[in-house]
Amino acid sequence: MKSASSTPDVPVVNLANVLTVLRILLIPLFVWVLFRHGGEDTAWRIGAWVVFAVAMATDWFDGWYARSRGLVTDFGKLADPIADKAMMAAAMIGLSLLGELFWWITIVILVREIGITIWRLVGVDYVVAASPGGKLKTAAQTLGVGLLILPLPYWVWPFEWLVMAVAVVLTVYTGVDYLVKARQAAKQQGNPA
Repeated sequence: MKSASSTPDVPVVNLANVLTVLRILLIPLFVWVLFRHGGEDTAWRIGAWVVFAVAMATDWFDGWYARSRGLVTDFGKLADPIADKAMMAAAMIGLSLLGELFWWITIVILVREIGITIWRLVGVDYVVAASPGGKLKTAAQTLGVGLLILPLPYWVWPFEWLVMAVAVVLTVYTGVDYLVKARQAAKQQGNPA
């Protein structure tokens, strides 16, 4: 990602990058907790939600902290989106394996997320800024997946699926929007995309 330039004198070991590494380390813990007792135990599911919530909160905080303190590094630009997508992928794949999230939803969201992340990391020489829709997409995914992780009563089910439906629509829409904007940026710079 080339949206913010890193400063050569910024130390790689800083709070933002430590939180990114922590988020990566939380992924196996999350998976282990989610699948304890076959994913059926209420206490372990709440524990999995806590790990997921901490990881997603650090996702927001580390980005804000790095930008506000001038601590953007090449490591952070590479590792942060990987950590974000890996945690979301672990949660969605885990929920699909437990039969609580349709596989097609997991596949649609992960194909978009992985595709755009790879595009940003290796496929472009220009910046497409994050859009408000992208932030809404992330919020909807986080809320929807978080609700599905929690062992909530069945009457909450329609709300969980409404949130996931919004997440899928926003995921597809923002993916297409990103590609259109990337193509426009490439044309403006004389590079056909």
